[in-house]
Amino acid sequence: MRAAHLGWPVVAMTDVPGSLSQIAKRVDERVDDVLTAEIRRWARVDADLVEPLTALRTLVLAGGKRLRPAFCHWAFVGAGGDADDPAVVDAGAALELLHTFALIHDDVMDGSPRRRGLPTTHTLFQDAHASSGWRGEGRRFGEGVAILVGDLAFVYADQFLAGAPRDAIDVFTELRLEVNIGQYLDLVGTVRGDGNLEQARRICRYKSGKYTTERPLHLGAALAQRLDEMAEPLSAFGEPLGEAFQLRDDLLGVFGDTDVTGKPVGEDLREGKPTALYALAAASASGAAAELLARRFGSPDLSPDEVADLQDVLIRTGAKAEVEARIDDLLSEALAALATAPLTAEASRELEDLARFVAGREF
Repeated sequence: MRAAHLGWPVVAMTDVPGSLSQIAKRVDERVDDVLTAEIRRWARVDADLVEPLTALRTLVLAGGKRLRPAFCHWAFVGAGGDADDPAVVDAGAALELLHTFALIHDDVMDGSPRRRGLPTTHTLFQDAHASSGWRGEGRRFGEGVAILVGDLAFVYADQFLAGAPRDAIDVFTELRLEVNIGQYLDLVGTVRGDGNLEQARRICRYKSGKYTTERPLHLGAALAQRLDEMAEPLSAFGEPLGEAFQLRDDLLGVFGDTDVTGKPVGEDLREGKPTALYALAAASASGAAAELLARRFGSPDLSPDEVADLQDVLIRTGAKAEVEARIDDLLSEALAALATAPLTAEASRELEDLARFVAGREF
């Protein structure tokens, strides 16, 4: 157990809300049905189309926490929606396909080799190019296919929401714009290498925070046709929780266990991600620690020993502890807002469990 903060007890980091797997099962079955049918449909056109569509299906179903469908589901139920309504399952499927689009494109931009314990999509097709002895450059082929597979995920996400109310489609559109805006800010912040805390928080908010919590909550309320009255209280809960989610992600990107996260240890250090964790360390470091950050942070060839040395800097400067404390503060803010939100009692309990999991997870 982690220590309580400001009166809010924090659950153990391994506690996963029971409803998460139930929601995930329904969403996964829906995605599986649709993508399996699509693989069969396009195989009749050309057998070569099986591989990219199968790669998409495999990645979507290979894991993932299904947090976005869960936040959408409980906002929908909390606003009076029927938990068995297939519309909220389709919305969850849309969120997962959009998330998969973002992951595939993100992996191309970052040159990441693994995702959810599997080779990334661009790596998979680059390897296929090499083993087949095809013409041209394998890297360009792999990245080209991955971009197209991500685009397919984007289109399928739209299809799942085709029958949704106008407000729900508008929320989904805003969500898609925000995640792309955040991704650009992340890219430019990485190459500039001059990240500060304000910039890191902006990236945190738009790249991940809003589209993980706040907008899925809004989507659920919009599906129940109660967005106008519930947008503000759901934002009061979802915004700080979204920032806490990304800050936890930043910690896992540096200190996470590869066997648990499915990504290489220290990946964010090699990519030079402009996170709050880095900004805090850079502002406090001096002497050899500052020199190490300036010289080696963002170097793709970091050795395991250098990763450990940079991790030590993040600890000794107090950056890691400050981020942990900020997560606790944000969780407290989110839970206080949730306590006054106009939701059913069941939905409030489930969203509280999700919030505690988001803030303290290990993967």
